[in-house]
Amino acid sequence: MEKRKDGFLIDRNDNQKDYLFGIRPIMEAFNADQQIDKILVNKELKGDLLKELLGTAREKKIPVTKVPESKLNRITRKNHQGVVAYISSIAYASLDNVVDGCYTSGVAPLILMLDRVTDVRNFGAIARTAEVAGVHAIVIPEKSSAQINSDAVKTSAGALNFIPVSRERNLYYALKDLKKSGLNVVGVTEKTDRAMYEADLTLPTVLVVGSEEDGISEELMELCDEFVKIPVMGKIESLNVSVATGIVIYEAVRQRNKPA
Repeated sequence: MEKRKDGFLIDRNDNQKDYLFGIRPIMEAFNADQQIDKILVNKELKGDLLKELLGTAREKKIPVTKVPESKLNRITRKNHQGVVAYISSIAYASLDNVVDGCYTSGVAPLILMLDRVTDVRNFGAIARTAEVAGVHAIVIPEKSSAQINSDAVKTSAGALNFIPVSRERNLYYALKDLKKSGLNVVGVTEKTDRAMYEADLTLPTVLVVGSEEDGISEELMELCDEFVKIPVMGKIESLNVSVATGIVIYEAVRQRNKPA
């Protein structure tokens, strides 16, 4: 355990993940506008101070998950008092501001939405490619997404310090809002015969990418305006999600940079 310059207690484990623990230190972090990724709470815990913490977390749109005490004990052996908070390594961006900024600058937005991509290294690799390629923002859900910790930042080669990341409570409604803002929603999936070259990615575009296990969720599939896939010529039928995402992103770059 170490004490930071701002007085907060941090438990730093072998994976270099940072935690705050205890209700009052986490409340102090709220007051100092510390970026919190998510909070784990002992499901048996009660009390007025906890209610205050949960209320503030709701106001700040910080995900809270109730877990058995044994899970908290596995995270830290210190006296966590039933509450552990993961410190975010980045500040999250407003998706509306990103899109408005693109339109104001006369640029067609290129947004990447990641649906349940939970592997930290895949997420970091995707962020690195997206930043290099000029993607305007990455959109992730509050839950069922890779934690943006020091491992993710390291895997991204620091790209997560530069590319805007928007964390949305519900991707379905976020995608509906993007459609209302004039963005074309392109689902990247193997469940189509249409190659990525056939889509017009010069338009204001949201690329939706799903998990390696399940692909894009059904509710997001319903909102897609079109679907594309990466042509496969070999015997292996699929690519790693970070590689696949990079290929589609660079097809958008190719189209957007074609000579007039």
